[in-house]
Amino acid sequence: MNPMVCSVYVEAEAPGLQDNTGDLDRLQRAVAVKLGDGRPLGIAYECMTTVARAFRDAGFSGYALLNNLELSWMIVGFSAENPDIIAGMALDLGTTHLEATLLNLHNGDILSEGNLENAQIEFGADILSRIHHATAKRRQQKNLAVDFQDPGLDELQHVVVATINELADILAERAGLSTKTIHALSVSGNTTMAHFLLGLDPFYICREPYIPLFNRAPVLYGKQLQLAIHPMAPVWIMPSVGSYFGGDLISGILASGMAHSEKTRMLIDVGTNAEVVLGNSEWLIACAGAAGPALEGGVARMGMRAGPGAIEYVSIHPDTYELEYRTIGKVAPVGICGSGLIDLVAALYLTRMIDIRGKFRNPDTEKDVARAAFMKKHLVKREGCLCFVLTGEDGVENCGDVVLEQIDLDAMIRSKAAMYAILTTLINQVGLEFSELEEIIVAGAFGRHINPQHAKTLGMLPDLPLSVYRAIGNSSLRGAEKVLLDEAARKACEQIVSSITYLELNVNQEFMIRFSGARFIPHTDPALFPSVPFFNPEGS
Repeated sequence: MNPMVCSVYVEAEAPGLQDNTGDLDRLQRAVAVKLGDGRPLGIAYECMTTVARAFRDAGFSGYALLNNLELSWMIVGFSAENPDIIAGMALDLGTTHLEATLLNLHNGDILSEGNLENAQIEFGADILSRIHHATAKRRQQKNLAVDFQDPGLDELQHVVVATINELADILAERAGLSTKTIHALSVSGNTTMAHFLLGLDPFYICREPYIPLFNRAPVLYGKQLQLAIHPMAPVWIMPSVGSYFGGDLISGILASGMAHSEKTRMLIDVGTNAEVVLGNSEWLIACAGAAGPALEGGVARMGMRAGPGAIEYVSIHPDTYELEYRTIGKVAPVGICGSGLIDLVAALYLTRMIDIRGKFRNPDTEKDVARAAFMKKHLVKREGCLCFVLTGEDGVENCGDVVLEQIDLDAMIRSKAAMYAILTTLINQVGLEFSELEEIIVAGAFGRHINPQHAKTLGMLPDLPLSVYRAIGNSSLRGAEKVLLDEAARKACEQIVSSITYLELNVNQEFMIRFSGARFIPHTDPALFPSVPFFNPEGS
C-alpha cells in the first residue's frame, strides 16, 4: 500500500559547531534521501515548531509523518517511536445518510464504523430542494458581486461539516482515539454534495446544460473546512464527471474492479437516483436517472430507508397464502424499505392479487376461495381507496399498520419501469445484449437487501441467471477506503474519469419510449422475461 499518510524512519547527524544546518532543513534532507523519488518535499508551516521540537527531543532520529500528496510530500509530524496507528477516515457523503469507516493506514485494518443521518434534510429531502435553498438570494437578486456568498449555501455547508465532525467523534471514541489523531479524510459523494461540503456555488448544476462549478477539487486540509480532525489532514474528494455523475459512482467503478476487467460488466447503484455504468478496461459508458426514490422511501407513504423496523423481506405462499415478513433488527415494523417493497409487489403479482398494470384486483370478483379469503382479509378500503394491509388484519384500521396503497404501487411501477428503461437504453447504445454481460454488479443497500429473482419478476432487472448478479454493498464507501490506502487507486480514479462517456437521459427520446414499454409487469413484451409467469389484466 501507498497510503495518503505514512511514516518513514530517518536518522540524521546531530548538529555541531561544524554543521549549522537548521533542524527542519536537516530533517527534510534526511527524509528526501530516504524517499528517493525526487518529488518536492516540504513542512507545513503550522507544524514547524512541533515537528522541530519532536525531532530534537528524539535525538534527530525517529519517524517522520508524511502527507502523500499528488505531486509532493509534506512533513506534518515526528515521533521517536513508530505509531501503532495512523488513522484515516473514509466517508460516503450521501444525500440522506453519511457512512464512514476509520482505518489504520499502516495496514488497512478497520478501527471503527458508523453512520448518521445527513442533517441537511431539514433544508430539503432531495438535492434539488437543497440547491434552491443554497441559491435563494442569487435567484432573487441580479448583478451580485463575484464574491457573493449565498447565506443558504453557508447554512448547508455548516450543517454538513457539523455532521461529519459528529461522525468523526463517534468513530474516534469507538476506536479509543482522539479526533485530532485522524490524519486523512477521503470523501465520496455526488457532485452536488461535494459542492455543499466545500461551500461552492451549485447554481448551474440543475440548469441546462447542467455544468458544475468543478469536477476535480484540489487536495484540501482539515482546518480549511473547519473539520475536527487533524488540522493538516489531507481531504481528498473523489472526482466527478458532471452534474449527475459524481464521485460516488467513480468510487463504485473503482470498488467493483470493472475498469480493470477485460470482460464487459454492468454496475447498478440505486439511491436517490439510479446510476448505471457499463463497460470494461477499454471503455465505459454511464447514465443516471430518477428510479430510486420509490425504493428508498421517497415516494411510498410507508416507505423508509433500510434501518431498524423496516420490513426487508415479504413472502406470500402461492398455495396456502401464508404471509410472512421480516424486519431489520427483528423489531416491530414501522415501515417498509426497498427490498421489502419489491418482495411484496412481486408476491402480489405472483399470487394474482394485482394485474400486469400494477392495479389491485377486486376481491369481490375473485373465484378462487383461498385467494378470495386472503384478499378480503388484507385488501381493504381506507379513505375510499383500496390498499393492502401488510401488518394489520380484517380491515380494522390501526395507525401503526404498514399499508401499501394504490398510489404506492403506481410509484413502484414507474420506478421499476425507469430502472429497466435505463438499463436497456444504455446497453443498446453499444449494441450489446444483456446475455453478453459477464456480470451485473448491484451496489448499495439496494444490492445488499434485494432478491434479484423478485426484481426480475417485476421487470426491474433483466431476466438472467441469478449467478450473473453480484452485490457489493456500499461501493461509494469501499472506493473511498481504497483511495485512502493506495496512491494507485487515486490515480485510477483520474483514469476512470477520462475514459467515461456520459449519456444524458433528460433529452433521450429512446429512454422515454422504453420507459413507456416497461410500465407493465414484467413488461409489455413478455418474451423479454421468459422465466416470469404472464397473467392477463384480469389476473386469470
